[in-house]
Amino acid sequence: MGQEALAFVFPGQGSQFVGMGQELATFPEARQIFAQADEALGFALSRLCLEGPEAELNDTLNTQPAIVTHSIAALRVVEQRTSLGAGLMLVAGHSLGEFSALVCSGALSFPDAIRLVRERGRLMKQAGQQHPGGMAAVLNLDRAVLEQVCAEATQTTGQPVQVANDNCPGQIVISGDKTALDKAMELAKSRGAKRSIPLAVSIAAHSPLMAGAAQEFRAALETAQWNAPRVPVVANAIARPVAHGSAIDLLVAQLTSPVRWTESVQFMIGKGVTRFVEVGPKEVLTGLIKRIDAAVTVEAMASALNSL
Repeated sequence: MGQEALAFVFPGQGSQFVGMGQELATFPEARQIFAQADEALGFALSRLCLEGPEAELNDTLNTQPAIVTHSIAALRVVEQRTSLGAGLMLVAGHSLGEFSALVCSGALSFPDAIRLVRERGRLMKQAGQQHPGGMAAVLNLDRAVLEQVCAEATQTTGQPVQVANDNCPGQIVISGDKTALDKAMELAKSRGAKRSIPLAVSIAAHSPLMAGAAQEFRAALETAQWNAPRVPVVANAIARPVAHGSAIDLLVAQLTSPVRWTESVQFMIGKGVTRFVEVGPKEVLTGLIKRIDAAVTVEAMASALNSL
């Protein structure tokens, strides 16, 4: 029997927890990645991951490099101690996870990725302070209807709100100005949404309120060295592989554009992927992919590491 066509997928914010990395501590290749992160950032990120405090780990400034570090540490263990990589066809990451995917593909070095996501976190936090907003998960409402709801809320309030994360059928996150967000939640309920759940964030990620951060982030992205990817990376903003030379534009666009996760997974399946492995601290994407297509095999590396 031949090797299954495989995709590695990497999670974004929300997968962090105090103690993350403990299960990797016995692997020297993982310890090396945590040490590289500490050196690149100039402080003990590794200790923050393992010991907290939780409030500090949950600060987006730290969350972003913490998740990428854990994901790449786990990836190095997978690469060196399993044969999974033999069938690797495509890689993708959810929002922040796109940076982990780019490192996996060889398009970006790990030290550059860590510095970039630290700056991404700083700029997003700053944008959130300058233009406060919010996000909400809307359950069981079709994306086309929700896009219409957001357009109506934007027109009514004069403030932006839009689809931010198309996570899976029945779970879409919207993001924008608080007034417009409240209006969209009210309209969504009237159009048949099962629930609208405000998220515990003060940043309107993947919305026009991130426009200032996006333009400043371009300058940071241009300081990194970019290589042709060894494995195609499916980008959030277009749900298609990143063409060589377009990574910077797509990562800038990602800050204000929706994460087209459902379409990205469907694209990978359409290209022949039959098995997805989530490489990161938790099992968030595993659940989403099962809801996108129950026929594919999905597993979390966090579980597989326990058997190594």
